[in-house]
Amino acid sequence: MKELQHESYRELIWMLAKMDFKLRYQGSILGYVWALLKPLLTFTVLYFVFSSIFNMRNDGTNYYALELLVGIMMFNFFAEGTNAGLNALLNKSQLVTKIYVPRWAIIFAATLNSAIIYIANIAVIILFFALYHLVPSLQAIGLFILFSLALFILIVSFSLMAAPLQVLFRDIALIWDVVVQILFYASPIIYPLSLLPAQYHKWILLNPLAFIGHFTKMALTQDHLPDAHQTLLFVAILTGAFAFSIWVYRRLIPSIAEKV
Repeated sequence: MKELQHESYRELIWMLAKMDFKLRYQGSILGYVWALLKPLLTFTVLYFVFSSIFNMRNDGTNYYALELLVGIMMFNFFAEGTNAGLNALLNKSQLVTKIYVPRWAIIFAATLNSAIIYIANIAVIILFFALYHLVPSLQAIGLFILFSLALFILIVSFSLMAAPLQVLFRDIALIWDVVVQILFYASPIIYPLSLLPAQYHKWILLNPLAFIGHFTKMALTQDHLPDAHQTLLFVAILTGAFAFSIWVYRRLIPSIAEKV
């Protein structure tokens, strides 16, 4: 019976994710192409603005374009995923009030939709690395996959907390828009972490988003991986955030249906 229930949940989540994906680009001339164009346009603008500032290193290598592209793709995944998860319950209010659907399934499906777009964008990253004739090591590729999963866990953790809060306090979405902009410039995405004073690095890397972005770029372009201590601290923060999000979700979700 439990296996049947789990299978039903998987089908429900996949159906909701596909529906969100289709509705998002319904009526658009370019359709699904926008999923690739948005981060590429952002990359193009930022590259031309900042390439002359951050493009060269003392060792003569020139992979700023690749680092910027990877950073933007990952941050765009985070921004799109958290925004979708944040508004999931309000956007699916009819499912919340008229039909019994597990609330977590609605939230998870919304974030999964962003994950599908991110996976499609990975093809662009592969293309750019091929154009630069740079082949990352197997360790670096493995780290990229693990950090992409960690980023998805971070998105789901935020969404489980924020979606019920957004129902109770509608200003949450407006506040989060500002926070996302702050995170974009506070994380080493358009600039290398080495640009900042070394004494601040350990504090900046406590931000999971900064940690993921920095070490993913360093692994793919320089084969530089985080040490064991840094990795364990990151895992502890991510695990704590996920556990806390589940606790908040369970506290808030019982009263959500009457507030939507």
